[in-house]
Amino acid sequence: MTGLRYVYAVCRPYGTPLQAQLTGVGGDPPRLLPHHGLVAVVSHVPEADFSEEPLRAHLEDLDWLTTVARAHQGVIDALTTVTTPLPLRLGTVFRDDSGVRTMMEEREESFLRTLDRLEGRVEWGVKVYVESERTPETSAAPAPKPASGRDYLRQRRMQTKSQDDLWQRAETFATRLHETLSGVAEDSRLHAPQNPTLSGASGRNVLNAAYLVPRVKSEEFVEKVDRTKDDVPGIRVELTGPWAAYSFAGEAATGKEGP
Repeated sequence: MTGLRYVYAVCRPYGTPLQAQLTGVGGDPPRLLPHHGLVAVVSHVPEADFSEEPLRAHLEDLDWLTTVARAHQGVIDALTTVTTPLPLRLGTVFRDDSGVRTMMEEREESFLRTLDRLEGRVEWGVKVYVESERTPETSAAPAPKPASGRDYLRQRRMQTKSQDDLWQRAETFATRLHETLSGVAEDSRLHAPQNPTLSGASGRNVLNAAYLVPRVKSEEFVEKVDRTKDDVPGIRVELTGPWAAYSFAGEAATGKEGP
């Protein structure tokens, strides 16, 4: 089959086959491309979509990007069940198999060092949200209609103070939670808070963290998160994972070269 080579991840050789019905980006099943002590997981994609100019245009198309991202993540998730993958950046493509092998040759030492560090470990994501301030329609006891302008200003000051108090509790809670989870994890990353317009999540994000956790400690990690979920009214904790260790792959995951 002709076309460019889309690279999902690099890993060490492994014996357990991926699920038979797995398809990758564009519907093409992923295959393994070995080189020395590494394996690249690749599939064929059309030049019409993934050569430099079309790809740059497609990256502005949210629907297209979402479809590709889901297929990419599906392959990474499948790999994570059978080995420790080192994910490459979404849209990493090469002209042919030779280009992929050259990339592995040039970065072999870095790949092997990172894979050694990530072996047997997964990434868990934890987000803390402050729930949006409730409106009178959603409040259990709606605020009385202000009798005057002075009364209105007093109500607004009380609402602002209540929200400020909640923010203070949320920051204290998030700091304590991060310290607790970092005690179980081997490493952690604090990411920028998510934009609610892009994420679609309700509330304001005050903690967006990733934790590198040995698989054997994952149950303990999840239990620690679960025990905190109802600690503070008005604050929501979300746990995601286990994922491949995207946040801890470093430069090895950038996949800069293209066709």
